[in-house]
Amino acid sequence: MSRRAGLVPALLLALAALAGCASVPESSPVQVLRQVGGSEDALVPPGPVAGSNPLDLVRDFVFASGSSTERHGAARRFLSADAEGWDDSAGLTVLDGQFDTVPAPGAAGPSTDTTTIRIRGTAIGRLTSSGSFEPGQSMFQQDVTVVRRDGQWRISDLPPGVVVPLSVFRDNYKPVRTWFVDPVRRLAVADVRHVPSVPARAQAARVMELLLAGPSGALTGAAVSLFPPGAQLRSNLTTSDDGAVVVDLTRLGDLDESSRMLLAAQVVLSLSEVNVGRVRLLADGEPLLPDREDLTREDVAALSAEVEPGADVPGLVVAGGRVRQLSGPEPSAPLPGSLGDGSYDVESAASTVDGRRLAAVAQLGAQRTLLVGNGAAGGVVPVPLTAGTMTRPSWSPTGGEAWTVLDSAVVARVLVDNTAPPRTGRVNADELAARGPIQDLRLSRDGMRVVAVVGGGLYTGAVARTIDGEVAIRNVRRLRPDDLGAVVAADWRSTESIVAITRNSEMLVGQVTVDGLVVQQIVSNNLTAPLTAIAAAANRPLWVTDQTGVWSFGGGDQVAWRQVLAGAPDAVPLYPG
Repeated sequence: MSRRAGLVPALLLALAALAGCASVPESSPVQVLRQVGGSEDALVPPGPVAGSNPLDLVRDFVFASGSSTERHGAARRFLSADAEGWDDSAGLTVLDGQFDTVPAPGAAGPSTDTTTIRIRGTAIGRLTSSGSFEPGQSMFQQDVTVVRRDGQWRISDLPPGVVVPLSVFRDNYKPVRTWFVDPVRRLAVADVRHVPSVPARAQAARVMELLLAGPSGALTGAAVSLFPPGAQLRSNLTTSDDGAVVVDLTRLGDLDESSRMLLAAQVVLSLSEVNVGRVRLLADGEPLLPDREDLTREDVAALSAEVEPGADVPGLVVAGGRVRQLSGPEPSAPLPGSLGDGSYDVESAASTVDGRRLAAVAQLGAQRTLLVGNGAAGGVVPVPLTAGTMTRPSWSPTGGEAWTVLDSAVVARVLVDNTAPPRTGRVNADELAARGPIQDLRLSRDGMRVVAVVGGGLYTGAVARTIDGEVAIRNVRRLRPDDLGAVVAADWRSTESIVAITRNSEMLVGQVTVDGLVVQQIVSNNLTAPLTAIAAAANRPLWVTDQTGVWSFGGGDQVAWRQVLAGAPDAVPLYPG
């Protein structure tokens, strides 16, 4: 097995964060019943092995650095008194599955009492102090000085920050979704952060600290927080006698009823990520929502922006210029109307999450045009957009906008409602287009992000909207270029994970977390390269098109892809959204 193929043996997110608890005043009139976030025993990595040589000492130090307990107390046992000022809060670099410890060029030999050891590997990104992972794949090297004192080697000088391999991340940190707000739709949206796994009882306090700090850099300008500046906890999180976690906030200002409900959704949804089932939410000691003493995830679930295709909305496929069903009661049956009867030479299409609307790219001579209309009846009308090429369309979660990319450069959106003809608009995608030609682009099903294939690379960006209707793609980041290679197409499997097809023979199909931390190879049994299209949705099988047709893979006990449409190498499958 190649090193690249062996990087990521599991499909789980493996995420990391810096330890900490929410800042609170020294005193409070609120009675502390049972504190959430107290100390608990943790499995601390072992300290230095007596008689370790410099290379093994530094390697063991890197592994021990995964534990953030007591300011990386396990790793500090490898340091000499000279390095007591090591700044472990200056960010955390994540290496891929392998790293080396080697003598630095020109370093003194082991017969002396001082030498320099180089940590060498491939960085996949870094963890920020806000608990968010920022991708950035590059070669990594760092030199540390080791000295021999009383016959034992210890690290005497090292740069600020922490370095750990991905496997150590996965053992020591937990992914959580903190929730913020789409300011236009006024719904809660997820923002992945990373908190230490141990002590588990401290996770709720850390989540509240992240909420109070605001959205991560990935969603800056796209999501907001209903916590006003200066808001803070009035006391430590506590657990009441009847089992509710008590969150008492202060300095919330004058929030109206809907804003208080959205703020409550932020807290309750976020704390549910760390196994908090019931929240008693207070503002200056009084219930934040006067008619609701306690709240559960179910009480605020309707405020989540996450939408998934209904089980009764079929997947579709464009093949031979026609739109057909690919799942449901009549697989391969053409849709009724002009998109299915051959009136148009359709290249790609997309339906809204509820299946009520369709958008399709049709070829008219050397040009492409976009068609939109009613999905059930099959009636469509041309939109005043033409280009030499158009990417497959993608719908916003409300079904009010269809997006496509014109001539690999201009991101266009079509506004659709029931009272007026479709209207066209432009998306400011300069930050994305600067990376190269845009070959594929998909909106996430919560509407907050795009995933795009640009110049063969896989990129994500945030969808930033203003109250006056302007839309831009911001905070563009490339995901795992060395592992994926040249990407052909991509789709959202969930709001936290992306699937992509590539020209990389070692990873024809891969799944990547939205922040680029984890990439996993998906089996490619039965597939004939090159692959040309992919479709994904939560709780649905993956679909890809190879040189023989469309194939399905559901995971679980399935060990190979199963063909669902033969003889269609030009097919473009699609799930609603």
